[in-house]
Amino acid sequence: MQLNWVDWAVLAVTLIAIVTYGTLQTRGSKNVKDYLRGGNTSKWWTIGLSVMATQASAITFLSTPGQAYNDGMGFVQFYFGLPIAMIVICMVFIPLYHRLKVYTAYEFLENRFDLKTRTLAAILFLIQRGLAAGITIFAPAIILSVVLGWDLLTLNIVIGFLVIIYTVSGGTRAVNVTQKHQMVVIFIGMLVAFLIIVNKLPQDISFTKALEIAGASGKMEVLDFSFSLNNRYTFWSGIIGGTFLMLSYFGTDQSQVQRYLSGKSVKEMQLGLIFNGLLKVPMQFFILLVGVMVFVFYQFNKAPINFNPNATEVVLNSEYADAYKALQNEWDIIHNDKQRVVKALGNHENSKLVALNIEHLNQLNENVKNEAKVLIEKAAKDKDLKIETNDKDYVFIHFILNNLPRGLIGLLLAVILSAAMSSTASELNALGSTTTMDLYKRNVSEKTEEEMVKASKWFTFLWGIIAIGVACVANLAENLIQLVNIIGSIFYGNVLGIFLLAFFFKFVKGNAVFIAALITQILVIALYFLNEYEYINLPFLWLNFVGCIIVIFIACLIQGLSKNEQYTNI
Repeated sequence: MQLNWVDWAVLAVTLIAIVTYGTLQTRGSKNVKDYLRGGNTSKWWTIGLSVMATQASAITFLSTPGQAYNDGMGFVQFYFGLPIAMIVICMVFIPLYHRLKVYTAYEFLENRFDLKTRTLAAILFLIQRGLAAGITIFAPAIILSVVLGWDLLTLNIVIGFLVIIYTVSGGTRAVNVTQKHQMVVIFIGMLVAFLIIVNKLPQDISFTKALEIAGASGKMEVLDFSFSLNNRYTFWSGIIGGTFLMLSYFGTDQSQVQRYLSGKSVKEMQLGLIFNGLLKVPMQFFILLVGVMVFVFYQFNKAPINFNPNATEVVLNSEYADAYKALQNEWDIIHNDKQRVVKALGNHENSKLVALNIEHLNQLNENVKNEAKVLIEKAAKDKDLKIETNDKDYVFIHFILNNLPRGLIGLLLAVILSAAMSSTASELNALGSTTTMDLYKRNVSEKTEEEMVKASKWFTFLWGIIAIGVACVANLAENLIQLVNIIGSIFYGNVLGIFLLAFFFKFVKGNAVFIAALITQILVIALYFLNEYEYINLPFLWLNFVGCIIVIFIACLIQGLSKNEQYTNI
């Protein structure tokens, strides 16, 4: 689809404003405190919105509606542990970080344990966040590949360098303040999208009726209290696994820690995180609800079998075109049947029977979709192409491009690109500062403040290049938001365990923690692959809890066998 000039204008103004603003904000940043901690001037609302913007990348606004479209509201349970984690971080992490006046979270580990433990934790962060930064570049590249018809490789490079320019030019203060304004744009854009979706439903379909239709299709099942490991998102995985993941992410991940270390005081930092904890779950619920409303919209409007237009184009230009068109006819018949059925849902005497019919028709849809995927994969293989058949991440962008009025398309694309740039900027900013403070500074002779700022900019640039490389080889998992969380879950539990050992297990010393962390990381990676190949059943969210427990247990065991190492109290 070709964008209107109005949409291009909105996009262009947004990108230029972000890059220019970041550049202007960094002028005069000649010392490390200003560049890496924003001069400790941030107020609580800036911190809260910046923390939220760092987590709410383009992946959130691409993948979350698609997640709800396919699987319903259950994904919100993933965030149930976040408010608990915010309270713990406010009570334990922030006061300690502030007292030690650290630039990175990992400085604390050298004070508590030793240099090698600090270095190991920093390297684990650099690996997982470097990978995640590549995915946050890859996400908006998908959008523009659909809009412009460019190949993903070119777009990864273009978007990556745009973010590098902005991030290297702007320090922490620029990132924080820019994100505050970007979140306002994001909130407005998503609210406008929601209102338009509801308005585009048939006149006799109220919002309440739309929720009823979604419920009959199994999309409104928010809570799952089962203990089954076959269900990835349950109340218990969110409360337990989610709490450990959020503790790791917000308490030990430098991309988040750097956001609140810029606060004016402990109180400002704590209020910022509490604000994030109170607003984040409702925000995710709302974004999922947008996806559910898109699902209801497509009960009355024809949807493609596969939302990835590239996949459809490939199969229709292959020997499997006739078979695919036959599936399309079958898909249209099912759609027409479903339209009649959902309109009968208001008759409460037959509501159970209608719900069963909807469930049956949804299953038929799923069968057709799976058959279409097989044909797409065959067509792509014949042409030696790599085509993504999993279309969850294309659902929302398809709706935006084909159903929103001119101008608003540009606004929603600006929302997603703003989120992409702000999140990636935070990640590259943190990667650069961690490399500078935890690796470079500890292994070079004394440098001036200006030289340290310059080094941080160069390391940020280097990590930007690495992130572009990751984006160029990235493959979609079930969808992008899951891929990022899987990467985090493999590393976060281990790092969180190291910090909990530092906080609460005073008898444990550096050598024991270092050895335990190495063993744990190997075990967690092994558990992930054993689950992937179905030798065990352990959803990725539980890796956070398991990794944390393993490193604590092994470290305590090793320390119990050792009697000689000295311990530094802080």
